[in-house]
Amino acid sequence: MTKRRLVRVAKEASLHAGQYAFAGRRKKKSDFRSLWIVRISEALKNHGINYSEFISKMKKANITLDRKILSNLLITDTGTFNAIVDKVKNS
Repeated sequence: MTKRRLVRVAKEASLHAGQYAFAGRRKKKSDFRSLWIVRISEALKNHGINYSEFISKMKKANITLDRKILSNLLITDTGTFNAIVDKVKNS
């Protein structure tokens, strides 16, 4: 318990905390992207299409929605999400 009493140890702890915070901010972005992909993938299973096929067909259909928007549509407006999936499947 020297971090509260010794200046050198407290400085070192502060530097390490900054490094962990930097890495955490980077990791947070990848964690959210994985969450969005899992949500979309699970919803697509009900439509009989897998995630990688859906993304490639979306690019061919020239639909430029990112994973965050698709995940948000899935949660808030399932009708729109279903319409997008149907359009992608038919194209």
